Amino acid sequence: MLDFIGDIGLSFLIPLGLCSILAVFIIVERLVALRGSRILPKELVDSFVTGDVLDQEGDPNSIGGRILFFYKLNAPDPEALKAFASLEIARMERGMFILDIVVGAAPLLGLLGTVTGLIDVFSGIDPSSGIPDPTLFVQGIALALGTTMLGLSIAIPALVGNSYLTRRVDMLSAQINVGVERMIDLAKSKKA
Repeated sequence: MLDFIGDIGLSFLIPLGLCSILAVFIIVERLVALRGSRILPKELVDSFVTGDVLDQEGDPNSIGGRILFFYKLNAPDPEALKAFASLEIARMERGMFILDIVVGAAPLLGLLGTVTGLIDVFSGIDPSSGIPDPTLFVQGIALALGTTMLGLSIAIPALVGNSYLTRRVDMLSAQINVGVERMIDLAKSKKA
């Protein structure tokens, strides 16, 4: 199937392979990092509901726990607490820009391979007879179709993974923001 690999074909396979490896690594790493226990453990969520979150200890192993630990250590004003929460939310998006790059670059690399393959096809046409060299014709078409297929087969799963992870970060961010607002309300009611 990958008979189009030659000097030119290899120059497309290396960056496409790199895109594939990066996409798989980022998707798996973010799926592990965005587990519920690493963001808002069940005990912390339950304490938000019952209203005793300020009595809990902070946990440096989860985002919610770090926010609570920051609150207990510094007694910040509401804006500082929200700023710290925003910083923690930004950490959830770590590396996801790479998926955006893969989603854009993989099909463009495939398209570049298509153009290169078609140039090979047309450069192999004998000007006097108008008949293409069969070997160059087959290799050029194989390069054109193969790189397009590889580029799309990398970009489509990366797009699905990126969309899922972006939605997950958005949902978790909303939960964190609600938790921070709950902490601020509870702190105000304790002071009153």
